[in-house]
Amino acid sequence: MLQHDHLFEWRTIEKNVLLGLEIQNKLTAETKEMALDMLKTYGLYKFKDARPSQLSGGMRQRAALIRTLVLKPEILLLDEPFSALDYQTRLTVGDDIGAIIKKEGKTAILVTHDLSEAVSLGSQVLVLSKRPATIKTVVDIEFPDHISALERRNSPEFKDYFNKIWKELNADE
Repeated sequence: MLQHDHLFEWRTIEKNVLLGLEIQNKLTAETKEMALDMLKTYGLYKFKDARPSQLSGGMRQRAALIRTLVLKPEILLLDEPFSALDYQTRLTVGDDIGAIIKKEGKTAILVTHDLSEAVSLGSQVLVLSKRPATIKTVVDIEFPDHISALERRNSPEFKDYFNKIWKELNADE
């Protein structure tokens, strides 16, 4: 999943979600039903016949995630997937996508420059050095399973994790 959703305007949301299955010659009645079920589960089914321009940025990102998930990847790579969204939408969509990934039982690697996003969504944060990038340190993030990414931001541990990572990022300066 990239910074922009890369949904095609000439295709409906349903057709955009099915695109990867079509390309990989995996579009069957069963995989199409799975895609439609995901659209229902994640609140986009009533928009399946809409064009991408008719959806909000957050809805478009959910559609892009569903397009990825229907391919049943073992690992998801999320490259700054919320950077094109305004701050409020970014918080909500981050929470939604974090919950979807958790519900689907997927492992995700989130590339971000936003420390708050990393702490609120991650279970581990890898701090990279400057170029050439190497892993400088690994910070394990632990919150109770039942709290959302948004709720993590208000927990007392959040500030501690944030400050620890911030210190690591600025250790060389």
